[in-house]
Amino acid sequence: MKVLLVYPNMRHESLVPPSIALLSRILKNEGIEVMLFDSTDYDVNLDQIDTDKIRRNDLQVIPYKSIERVSKGDIFSGFKKMVGEFSPDLIAMTSTESTFLLGISFLHALRENEDEHIPTILGGVFATFAPLLVMRYPEIDMIALGEGEEVILNLCRSMSQGRDYKKIVGIWAKDKDGSIIKNPFPHVVDIDKNPTNLDINLFDDHRLCRPMAGKMYRMLSVETHRGCPYTCRFCNSPAQVRLHRQEGAGEFFRKKSIEKVREEILYYINNFKINYVFFWADTFFAYTPKEFDDFIEMYKEIRLPFWCQTRAETILADKNRIKKLKEIGLHYMSFGLEHGNEKFRLGVLGRTMSNDVLREAFKITEESGVPFAVNNIIGFPGETRDLVFDTIELNREINSTNRLCSIFMPYHGTPLYDLAIEKGYLNENVICPSNNEEAVMNMSTMSREEITGLSRTFVLYTKFPKSRWPEIKIAESATDEGRRALEILRKEYIDTYLPKDILGR
Repeated sequence: MKVLLVYPNMRHESLVPPSIALLSRILKNEGIEVMLFDSTDYDVNLDQIDTDKIRRNDLQVIPYKSIERVSKGDIFSGFKKMVGEFSPDLIAMTSTESTFLLGISFLHALRENEDEHIPTILGGVFATFAPLLVMRYPEIDMIALGEGEEVILNLCRSMSQGRDYKKIVGIWAKDKDGSIIKNPFPHVVDIDKNPTNLDINLFDDHRLCRPMAGKMYRMLSVETHRGCPYTCRFCNSPAQVRLHRQEGAGEFFRKKSIEKVREEILYYINNFKINYVFFWADTFFAYTPKEFDDFIEMYKEIRLPFWCQTRAETILADKNRIKKLKEIGLHYMSFGLEHGNEKFRLGVLGRTMSNDVLREAFKITEESGVPFAVNNIIGFPGETRDLVFDTIELNREINSTNRLCSIFMPYHGTPLYDLAIEKGYLNENVICPSNNEEAVMNMSTMSREEITGLSRTFVLYTKFPKSRWPEIKIAESATDEGRRALEILRKEYIDTYLPKDILGR
C-alpha cells in the first residue's frame, strides 16, 4: 500500500504541520509506504498570496532576514512527476478552507492526464464543516470527517485487503452512480496513544527554520491541547466542540499528558536539533494548577526558548504563571485582543472579557519582561470604520512588542459564517482565502476596499501621533499616491518604533 500525502501551502516560512507528520508515522508503523508532496517551495501563478510576506510588508512582525528559498519549479509538473514516479494507491490531502482551492488546482491538473484513476480523500477542518460543498468537486472521491488518525488507518487497511472501503466510519464517499455514501461520524481519538516520534523527515530540512521575534530558529510545534474551552464565534475550535457533542463523538477539547509532551520535545531535540519550541494550543494556560506545576517541573529539564498563546483572563487567574514560565524558557507570547469595543466584542464575537481585563493582563505581561504580540481582526459582519478605530484606540494603550491585524474571514462551521449568510454579506458557495489578503464580504457598513486599506495601515494608526492620521488615511488607498505615502510611513515607522535591540538582540 502506497499513500501520497498532499500539503497545499504557499507560506514559505510556516511551521511544519504536525498533523501530516503524525499521520505519516501512524501509516508507516503499519508498514504502509508514504511520500509527501509539500507545495511550499514550488512556483504557482494562481493569485495565491504569501501571508508571511504581507505581514512583513504591513509591519505586523518584527523584521527578520528570510532564509534563501530555492524553487522546485512548476507546481503542476512537480506534482504529476511525483505521482508518476511513486504510483500511489491513495492520494490523501489535508487542507484548511484557505488552501483548499490551491490543492484542487493540482489535483485537477493530474486528473486531466490521468491514465488510471487514483482514489483521493480530503481531510481537515474544511472537509468536516463543508462536506457537501467539498464533495461537489470531481477531484475529491472521499472526505474524512473529524480527526484523521484512525480513519486514514482503517481506510488503508480496507484498501490493501480488498474490502469495501466506502463504508468506513468517518468517511463520506462517492458511489458509482454519483450519490454520496454518508457513514457515521468518528469518535475522538485518545491523543495520548498517538506516537511521539512524528515523521518530520518527510519535510526538507530548511522547513524547520522559522522566524520568531526577528530571529530565525530551528523550530517545531508540539501539541499540548487539542481544541479550546472558550466559545469565540469566529473560530473553528468551539465549533469542533459543538459538532462532536452533537454527533455523540466525545469531548473534543483534550490535553496531552505532560509525559507525552516531554517525549515529543526530546525526540525533536535529539533527532532534529531544534533550538525553539512552538507550543500548539489555542489557550496554553488552560491547565489546572497541578497540570501547570507538572509542566514547569518537566520543562526545567529542557529550557529551550518557547512561544505560546493564551487568553488574557487566564493571566489574571494566577499572576505568577508568566514569571514561572519565563524562568524556564518562555521567550514570546501572543494574545487575542481581536476587537476594542466591549459591546461589539461580546455581542458579535462572543468574547466576554472587558477592556479593563485586557489592559491589566497586558500590563502584567509587560512588567514580566516577556515580549508579546496582540492579535486583532477587522471587517467583522456589520462592523463600521468607527468600530475599527475602537480597536486601534485600545491598541494604542497597550505596549505590546508588536500587533497583528487580520481581515475577518467567515469560515465554514463558525457562527459568524452563519451570520454573514443570514445578513446577505456572503454567498454560501464562497470559499474563503487565507487572512490578510482582501475582504470577501459585501457590507453596507464598510466596503471591501476600506477594510483592506485599514488592514494595510493598522499598525501605523496604533503608533503614530494622531496628528499624522491624515497622512495615514491617504496611505489606505491603493492609488499611486497612497502607495507612495505608505512607503514613506513604513520607513519612518521602522526607524522610529523598531530599534534593533527591541528584544535585547
